[in-house]
Amino acid sequence: MANVNNLYDEQDFTALAPTLEKYAKTPGSLITILQQAQEIYGYLSEDAIYYISAKTGILPAKIYGVATFYAQFRLEPVGKYLIMLCKGTACHVNGADRIEEAIVDHLKIKDGETTEDGLFTLNNVACLGCCSLAPVMMVKSADGEETYGNLTKDSVVEVLEEIRKRA
Repeated sequence: MANVNNLYDEQDFTALAPTLEKYAKTPGSLITILQQAQEIYGYLSEDAIYYISAKTGILPAKIYGVATFYAQFRLEPVGKYLIMLCKGTACHVNGADRIEEAIVDHLKIKDGETTEDGLFTLNNVACLGCCSLAPVMMVKSADGEETYGNLTKDSVVEVLEEIRKRA
């Protein structure tokens, strides 16, 4: 468990300071703060939650409640490449389940899990807004986002191997 007195030992929260200066005392702004923290650090660490609590006066239990209620928040670090597999209607009808099966078989991870080497995290999402490319996935990394459409079981494995070669 995080020690409130040693918050700075694990992570440096200076990048979050402007967000907290702007929103810490604004009622109803917790989600905005959590979104920004996750954008900066990749996930919401225990230390980040305690730091946000100290700066906002919101109890850590309430922050955890919000962070675990909304699917957009992650409490564990993600891989270098975050695979967002669309499971929306168009993608579902066009074989998203088969694409997920190929990813699971190839990477040996399930939705929400990260490969042992820390390279890939699989995250099923409701919609990516690319219905004409169904089935589609987006791969997010520090270098940006890449979208891959009209996927097949074979093509998704090829994409994953191509990304692995870049890493």
